Amino acid sequence: MSAFLRAIVVIPTYNEQENIELLLTAIFQLKIGLHVLVVDDRSADGTADVVIKLQKRYPDELHLLNRPQKEGIGPAYLAGFRWALTYDYDYICTMDADFSHQPTDLPLLLSICAKPSIDMVIGSRYITDGRVVNWPLPRILLSRLANWFARSITGMPIKDTTAGFVCYRKTLLKNILNIASVGYSFQVEIKFLAYEYGAGIAELPITFTNRIRGKSKMRLIMAGESIFQLIQMKWRSR
Repeated sequence: MSAFLRAIVVIPTYNEQENIELLLTAIFQLKIGLHVLVVDDRSADGTADVVIKLQKRYPDELHLLNRPQKEGIGPAYLAGFRWALTYDYDYICTMDADFSHQPTDLPLLLSICAKPSIDMVIGSRYITDGRVVNWPLPRILLSRLANWFARSITGMPIKDTTAGFVCYRKTLLKNILNIASVGYSFQVEIKFLAYEYGAGIAELPITFTNRIRGKSKMRLIMAGESIFQLIQMKWRSR
């Protein structure tokens, strides 16, 4: 592997057949030595089959973790993290499968995380120069409210607490995997655990683009459940 020794991107999927081949091709076209682990929650649309086909093209770089059922974003990420730590990758990145996060931002995300004082880098929509493109206004307001609420409860100075585009140093990730959240509050909880651990955290401005292909898995009821889980998380930390 090139400058980014032993780095892997963990991508959870559920019915992302329309996006996954394009995304994986874009990542490997960066030619910086990245590996990818797709964590598929038994997609009914054949997402895993597309990955298996592509493994013939990328036999050493592309990996697939098939899970027996859909359990939520939290368990999917935890399964991917444990897999990556078992194979001793030095840097573990996460991103969505729908091109909300741009593969071309990965090299900068990794280069910042490689600095000695940094343990986690967050691709942030809500710092200076960060942007959200093509989201409907109610979704933007919900996201802004969720981030304000998360910061208010946890006291974290992180602007984008719900971000899913993140790079972790292995030595940090090994110490913060005691995570209870199942749904979208997983993203807040893992950042909160890193913050409590004393990790060096940086935010990188990104352009977040609403998906073009496929359907969003986010629902209003999930946001309500996540708020409840955040309150539980803060209570446990006491």
